[in-house]
Amino acid sequence: MSVRTQEAPPRDRVPVEAAAAPGPPPRRAPAGRKGSLPYLLLLPALALTAVFLGYPLVTNGMLSFQNLNMTQLIQHLTEWNGVTNYTDTLGSETFWRVTLRSVVFTAVNVVVIIVVGTLVGLLLARLGPRMRLLLSVGLVLAWAMPVIAATTVYQWLFAQRFGVVNWVLAELGFGSMADYNWTGSQLSTFFVISLLLVWTSVPFVAINLYAATTTIAKELYEAAALDGAGAWQSFKSVTFPFLKPFLMVATFLEVIWIFKAFPHVFAVNEGGPDRLTETLPVYAFVEGVGNQHYGTGAAISVLTILILLALMSYYLRLVLRQEDAEESENEGKKG
Repeated sequence: MSVRTQEAPPRDRVPVEAAAAPGPPPRRAPAGRKGSLPYLLLLPALALTAVFLGYPLVTNGMLSFQNLNMTQLIQHLTEWNGVTNYTDTLGSETFWRVTLRSVVFTAVNVVVIIVVGTLVGLLLARLGPRMRLLLSVGLVLAWAMPVIAATTVYQWLFAQRFGVVNWVLAELGFGSMADYNWTGSQLSTFFVISLLLVWTSVPFVAINLYAATTTIAKELYEAAALDGAGAWQSFKSVTFPFLKPFLMVATFLEVIWIFKAFPHVFAVNEGGPDRLTETLPVYAFVEGVGNQHYGTGAAISVLTILILLALMSYYLRLVLRQEDAEESENEGKKG
């Protein structure tokens, strides 16, 4: 007679049901709290923006609908005149002439700044560590210099009698430039202002584009060299596609900064000679504060903002169209 014995299961073996038993579900944040967190984090910035930017804009907009001159300001009178300031400004030939001048001035300076800044950024990428550090320090110092201090330096450089530029030109054989008045004509004054703007704006573009070049893998250049690509072809097929987003952002910012540039233009010659170098911000200041027509100056400043928004909306539309075209092209390549 045989007795069957049942083997005991080994101690280190865990039943499958026990191993697969689910534990307590992880705790998740409520959907409402998670969705409102980004807005709560943005509230301080939005509140500061509303106080320091929104309040002056609203106040300026209200002033643009008033007849506010020195008489009303002294007597604390509020005279609403509707859209008279806007109709008078839009009907003025001077306003449209200054607007065209501002657009051309902005376009020329932005093109020069982007081209020179790109070249300097590519130069930074090719220099050695010591020369790169030296050039970077020079760019940062030029960028960090206060606007009025930089304007004063340029006034000394281009002074008529004791300016360094006239002295150098005279020593090089250009005797007629010994006492040349750089602020005596429209083109020469704009040349000095543009040189000042380019000198203070190129560092921003150059440093940002150099930072963008550091994200490009060296293997891409090696592969392009193996395919027989030269310097221009490598830039066109490898460097430029990576720099394109940074160039678009830099162009967007430079258009805003150059279009609204006030101290550079006003401090050099106060919009002269004969108000031929006034841009829209300087024109608004001269009409509002200089001629004490504060309502008219406020209307010009509002129109300046609207013109800038119109220019930026057109540029943003072009950027979005280009991005959509690139995305569709990439999807076509994947398909």
